[in-house]
Amino acid sequence: QVQLVESGGGSVQAGGSLRLSCAVSRSTYTRYILGWFRQAPGKEREGVASIDSQGSTRYADFVKGRFTISNDKAKNALYLQMNNLKPDDTGMYYCAAGPSVGPSLNRYTYAHWGQGTQVTVSP
Repeated sequence: QVQLVESGGGSVQAGGSLRLSCAVSRSTYTRYILGWFRQAPGKEREGVASIDSQGSTRYADFVKGRFTISNDKAKNALYLQMNNLKPDDTGMYYCAAGPSVGPSLNRYTYAHWGQGTQVTVSP
């Protein structure tokens, strides 16, 4: 019932920018949240940013002031604008969705996941 496909990843130098996109095919829930997560090799998947149906957002401390999450409902797309990228931002980025309320950076809140898009930031 819900399918997500990420795109927009790539390789950039530190200080550069990328915009990730996630095509969302899902039922129109009255209550839902969307989020971006990332995972580096050997590490747990961690929450990056989240947005709920009311437009409320939540960001991980390590991206505050640099990343912006947005949801274009008309285009069924979720975005993550990433500015001032750092080498530590390197990882596989996933978009996720769940029929809930309130943005969450907890991966267990989400029931549906995309396949991921790779982001590599060189020093």
